[in-house]
Amino acid sequence: MGIVFTLVALVGLLAALGHVGYVAMLNNAAKKKGAAGTEIARYSRSRFPVAAGATGVSLLGLLLTSGGTVTAIIGMIIALGGGAMGYRGLQQERSKYPTSS
Repeated sequence: MGIVFTLVALVGLLAALGHVGYVAMLNNAAKKKGAAGTEIARYSRSRFPVAAGATGVSLLGLLLTSGGTVTAIIGMIIALGGGAMGYRGLQQERSKYPTSS
């Protein structure tokens, strides 16, 4: 049962890390545009604490899954919450600033 909790928490962490990666990519692309990307760079810097917070919460949840059964369940729920927040933030960023294919 513990391995399932850990895997679910890991999925939450990966979702939150995806949000951090997308915000970092936006910031990097905006910096390369210079003055034309100032607004996007400012926006991405304002979203970075949210993305980092979701990742931190997910990481804490993943670490808690190594405890006893009750602690593992609580850790899984915390990691899923952070992952859901990160995934929702990622979807918001992608809808606001979609990447070209």
